[in-house]
Amino acid sequence: MVGGAQFRQAGAGKPYDVFHTDCPARDMVDHVTSRWGIWVLISLRSNALRFYELRESIQGISEKMLAQTLRVLVRDGLVWREVQPTTPPQVTYGLTEFGRDVGEPLTELFDRITRRLSAHGVDRQS
Repeated sequence: MVGGAQFRQAGAGKPYDVFHTDCPARDMVDHVTSRWGIWVLISLRSNALRFYELRESIQGISEKMLAQTLRVLVRDGLVWREVQPTTPPQVTYGLTEFGRDVGEPLTELFDRITRRLSAHGVDRQS
């Protein structure tokens, strides 16, 4: 990290300015930390899931929002998508190497929060 807020572009020599609205790194951070992006990455951390399995694992997400979130994460190279030519088509999603790398600190954050809540006896339904 250069200057605490910039990342170097691979081979280009120009730094990413993550505070600029046109920065592609900023767009990706927005996608990863979106309301549903985090949950998709955490849900896929252990294994690939079919669309309906992913939808069932993330309570409260609509099919439309899941499809939109997956489309963006696939485009960003964080999630891969595989379609089996069956009737109906079976679509499976999983994390790319980049997605696992990005998702690791999110999973760690999630695990820290849940351990802390469990240690303090916080009611899960609250």
